[in-house]
Amino acid sequence: MILSCGEALIDMLPRIATSGEAAFAPYAGGAVFNTAIALGRLGAPSGFFSGVSTDMLGEILADTLTASQVDTRYLARSGRPTTVAFVKLVDGQATYAFYDEGTAGLMLSADDLPSLPPQVGTLFFGGISLVNDPAASTYETLQARECAGRVTMIDPNIRPGFIAGKEAPYRARIERMIARADIVKLSDEDLHWLLGQGDVQALARDILAKGPKVVFITEGAAGARAITARQNRFVAAEKVVVADTVGAGDTFNAGALCALHEAGALPKARLANLTGAELAAALTLGTRAAAVTVSRAGANPPWRSEL
Repeated sequence: MILSCGEALIDMLPRIATSGEAAFAPYAGGAVFNTAIALGRLGAPSGFFSGVSTDMLGEILADTLTASQVDTRYLARSGRPTTVAFVKLVDGQATYAFYDEGTAGLMLSADDLPSLPPQVGTLFFGGISLVNDPAASTYETLQARECAGRVTMIDPNIRPGFIAGKEAPYRARIERMIARADIVKLSDEDLHWLLGQGDVQALARDILAKGPKVVFITEGAAGARAITARQNRFVAAEKVVVADTVGAGDTFNAGALCALHEAGALPKARLANLTGAELAAALTLGTRAAAVTVSRAGANPPWRSEL
């Protein structure tokens, strides 16, 4: 099983009411939640660990996971409220206003960490869940506890506006988690935020030198690249009419992990020796799945049959 570990929240997406007035509609979301959903829909064994409320919005989250074939046994349920994020779209690009104080997700603690059976072979981390404590430290503790025996992947999915004033501790946490991870995914923007300006491929190799075995870099409408100690592969993005970019990177993560799982390439020892064909397959499934997501409103990853 691939266990996605991170935030689950309700995205309030801008819509037009039947009266013609501007309105917001609730959609289950969160970067790591989206990856779990996309994995389940692509047919990979998917599970999800997060703090999820027992309130009405928390039930929407749990029901959405189940409907997408995601195992919910690892959810840490509580009576605290659900995180809500209001989304503003400008030319298809999303900005967010978060309401997260005292929520089930934010207040996740080390006491909530699950015991994991051998069937959980890969853990995925990322998103805004790595910004604020106690949840951020809880997820880092889980990665540190499990990284010796299980594959771990991180996609920080950096939101500069969300981490304003917290850059130093956040950067330190991300650097520690990258060093422990087997797989790192970054957008080109994330890469430059972490390492500054420079050639994308050279900077990706700097990430590789920190410890990971595989680095994926997504380059927006251009496509995505995978770099290992021996390989450097690039796959162009599919051309689609973009509705919005919500969930694009999250879906890419799921496609790449799903392809590696199907190739039998997720044992830790295998990741150091991935073939060019295996990397190309991961990039291809990731970009194809992401293309479907951006072609429709909101984070709505495709089912495998849609590909």
